[in-house]
Amino acid sequence: MNKAKIITSSENYFDEDGFLKQPQLWNEQIARMVAKMDGLDELTDQHWTIIKSLRDYYVNFGSPPMFHHVSIENNLDKHCIEQLFHSQREAWRVAGLPNPGEEAKTYM
Repeated sequence: MNKAKIITSSENYFDEDGFLKQPQLWNEQIARMVAKMDGLDELTDQHWTIIKSLRDYYVNFGSPPMFHHVSIENNLDKHCIEQLFHSQREAWRVAGLPNPGEEAKTYM
């Protein structure tokens, strides 16, 4: 069964803040769907670089990174996340990562 169809057919896959409840369901198709829902028309190579960095950091440390470090590590402009995704919160959502918690969301 197509995971994107499962998610689009049920609101139960996102929490009240719009974060994916079950990050293990994430795939690139779901990322494109969430991006489109957030008003992003196309995910470029720069988007995917940020998405993969966020996911890798989360897998290794279990928390959101300092977002400007993601930009620096990938040789991108320090404001690229806001320019590409409109906000850090959107980047986190498109990356399919779970709700980072109230404190982390205040910094996003």
